[in-house]
Amino acid sequence: MENPSPPIEIETSAKPEFAVIWLHGLGADGSDFVPVVPELGLGDAPGVRFVFPHAPEIPVTCNGGYVMRAWYDIISLEPSSRQVDEAGILQSREMIRTLIERENQRGIPSYRIFLAGFSQGGAIAYTAALTHPEPLAGVIALSTYLPSQRLLSKEAAEANRATPIFAAHGTEDDVVSIQLGLQARGYLKQCGYKLEWHEYPMPHAICLEEIEVIGGWLRARMGAC
Repeated sequence: MENPSPPIEIETSAKPEFAVIWLHGLGADGSDFVPVVPELGLGDAPGVRFVFPHAPEIPVTCNGGYVMRAWYDIISLEPSSRQVDEAGILQSREMIRTLIERENQRGIPSYRIFLAGFSQGGAIAYTAALTHPEPLAGVIALSTYLPSQRLLSKEAAEANRATPIFAAHGTEDDVVSIQLGLQARGYLKQCGYKLEWHEYPMPHAICLEEIEVIGGWLRARMGAC
C-alpha cells in the first residue's frame, strides 16, 4: 500500500482543542467532505482541527481491478457476498493510528479526537475507533457498515466500549444497503456500545439536515469532555 498524500486540514480557531479525522468513501479523496465544515454550525464551539486524509490508490476488485483511492479492497458490493480484505483494513487502521498520534503530539489528547467516515471510510472509522487502545471522543459513521465483525470481536478495546457513536443511513441507499447499516447497529448495541441511529430519505449521500444534527452532536460531545 502506497503512502498517500498529506491530509487536508482545516482549523476553526488558532488553537484547536479537538480534532475530527474524517475519512472519505471509495473513489473519492480528502477534499470530499471539506465543504461540510462550515455547515456544521460550530462557530460557538471550542476550536476544532478537521483532518481529511486521502486513501491510497489501489486496485479495487469489485470495479474490475481499476486503481482508485480506497481504504481496502472490496471484492463485491452485494450484501450477501461480501468478502473481507482484513489485511487492507488493518493497514488503513495503522494509517489512522498514525494520524491520532500526530494529533497527540500537537497537543490534542486521544479523548478529544473524533473519528468520522462515510461509506468505506465509515467502515474504517468504526474499526479503528472501536479497536483503539486509548479512549476517543466519539465516532461518526455515515452510510456505512462493519467490514469485519470477526476482527472487531477479536480486537475490541475496552477503552472505547463507552465511546459515543453517531450512525446515520439513507433509506434509499442502493450502494451500501441500509440493511448493512442496521446489521452494524444491531451488533454494536448487542455488544453494549452507545449508538445513536438516524435515517434520512436519501440515496448514498449526505443531506443538510444530517449535517446539522451531526454539528449538534459534536457540540454536545465536546461539552461533555
